[in-house]
Amino acid sequence: MAVLSQDEFFVKLTELFRSHDGKDHGEVFLTQKRFTAGDTTTSPCDPAEPPKPAPILIRATDGQSKDDRASKIKFSTLVQPDDLDSFYARYAEVCRAGMATLKPRDRTKRRKNKKKKVGGAGQTSMRAVE
Repeated sequence: MAVLSQDEFFVKLTELFRSHDGKDHGEVFLTQKRFTAGDTTTSPCDPAEPPKPAPILIRATDGQSKDDRASKIKFSTLVQPDDLDSFYARYAEVCRAGMATLKPRDRTKRRKNKKKKVGGAGQTSMRAVE
């Protein structure tokens, strides 16, 4: 999996959201973590100098991992700490645009079942005691 530039990442992310437009089912997984690049050497830290923040690795995949790994879409980008504010502003815009096409869940069955339970449990019957 190659690391894309931020512009390429946003173009592919927009395409990924659009590929799920109008479908009944689709998943997009977005993950982020600190990028360490295999830096296993430890150097003594100077207490006067604060440690440098690590870059952030942002990944996007679709949900096609179990059945057909060859068709799985995976891409990522690396964001430097200085660019985080501008990146997250654009990232939020792309994610909001992608979520605007989401289909709301059908909760009519849940509502019907809830009404039955509430109606049945709340009713009491009065018997004449002899």
